[in-house]
Amino acid sequence: MREISPFVGLSVEEWLSTFPPEARARVEQIREDRRNDRRPYPSAKLLDRSTLLTKPQRNKLLDKVAALVDENYCGRAEMCQQFADLLYRALMRLSVDARGAIGQATYLAADGSVLWQWKHAWVRSGLEIVDGNIDTIAENPLVPKSLIVAPYWGPLAEMPTDRRLTEERRTLPNDRDVKQIWWPDLRRWIDEGGLGSP
Repeated sequence: MREISPFVGLSVEEWLSTFPPEARARVEQIREDRRNDRRPYPSAKLLDRSTLLTKPQRNKLLDKVAALVDENYCGRAEMCQQFADLLYRALMRLSVDARGAIGQATYLAADGSVLWQWKHAWVRSGLEIVDGNIDTIAENPLVPKSLIVAPYWGPLAEMPTDRRLTEERRTLPNDRDVKQIWWPDLRRWIDEGGLGSP
């Protein structure tokens, strides 16, 4: 099981030795879930209204990106920029015009009250949006455990009313792990037919 450290030259174990016991326990639970193939995948809860690719291809692509980013030592709850970066690169590789987007995300209760706000990243492709790495948000220790948000892939005009995504005019930052580890793996998987036929 590959596990990615947040720092070059420092192993995950060395980094975790600085954590308080409750944070270490959270990482150990994620590790156990990985070993037992119990990690969540976006396709399980995806609100899918897209016309890009096919539904099976969308599911496979989201889940492959999620599996790669989930190799981060503490899972993918805080990895929205890396997720968006990988997904937009994959779509471009598949000749689907796309770009990563970054900005303010606001998640709302049914009555319209704000449950959570933070800097977030997603993907834009024409009139469609992919908010794909949001299903594990409650694993972030700063986020209320009660916040449950389904990933969405479809027209911006039909985006669920439980969220507002306000894009800023900047690009996703360069990420060493995306560029050197995950993108080469994902590109190879795509080129070798990982998505299957349309």
